[in-house]
Amino acid sequence: MSSIKIECIANEGYRIGESPVWDEKEGLLLYVDITGRKVCRWSPVTKQVQTVSVDAPVSSVALRKSGDYVITLGTRFAALKWKEQLVTTITQIDKDKPNNRFNDGKVDPAGRYFAGTMAEEIRPAVLERHQGSLYTLFSDLSVVKHFDQVDISNGLDWSLDHKTFFYIDSLSYSVDAFDYNIQTGKIGNRRSIYRLEKEESIPDGMCIDTEGKLWVACYDGGRVIRLDPETGKRLQTVKLPVDKTTSCCFGGKDYSEMYVTSASDGMDKEWLSRQPQAGRIFKITGLGAKGVPPCPFAG
Repeated sequence: MSSIKIECIANEGYRIGESPVWDEKEGLLLYVDITGRKVCRWSPVTKQVQTVSVDAPVSSVALRKSGDYVITLGTRFAALKWKEQLVTTITQIDKDKPNNRFNDGKVDPAGRYFAGTMAEEIRPAVLERHQGSLYTLFSDLSVVKHFDQVDISNGLDWSLDHKTFFYIDSLSYSVDAFDYNIQTGKIGNRRSIYRLEKEESIPDGMCIDTEGKLWVACYDGGRVIRLDPETGKRLQTVKLPVDKTTSCCFGGKDYSEMYVTSASDGMDKEWLSRQPQAGRIFKITGLGAKGVPPCPFAG
């Protein structure tokens, strides 16, 4: 096991940093600040961050096959042209729930954009329960709703053989698996594969490595944990210098670096003085694991 090194890469503290995605073509890390309402790109070469401000909470960003990006913005799936800083709505969901917003989202191996919703929080992790749903935006720009009664729709990824969909509804404190049909995008047979322990706190964003193991960021747990979805065992814990770790992805030239986002929302002055790096982005090297490149949206 090589020695693990954790470094803070972006000097700005974000309110809710989320949805890290490696853009291989540009050699950049993409991520969002949900309540800060901006999409960000960090360059490992220049160490600079570029941002595009948007008009609503932006909760996830994904690559697009035709170029540029797709985002989840308020209750909209939207397209983002980076150079023009132009956002156009693709479609809107949850029209009957004005208090809802999208949360985490990710593109499946067939190029469909999965993303779920939640009620707006009164304060971090405090909200009206069971208001969210999980959706898929297909390449023809049609939308399917898989299920509702979700609290905080969160981390998602797919097994390496594309037969299992992994999903987190944060307040269930569980990482769940579904049978997955790559041809149709349908999911079924939901079951829990891991229940978080008390000190791990709330499961948030998630990604998968080349060995098929899951990495889950633990909100209020200040850590990323590595899980074996076959055995339901925790294999590794990596602690970070901040409590509110929100999501993780692999990136860098060979996808051997892990990037972890964090939040500062809901922290008072005393808490922030103890954790001055709250809301920043971290790079972890030396994990001995590699990630899988993100899939672009096919539409």
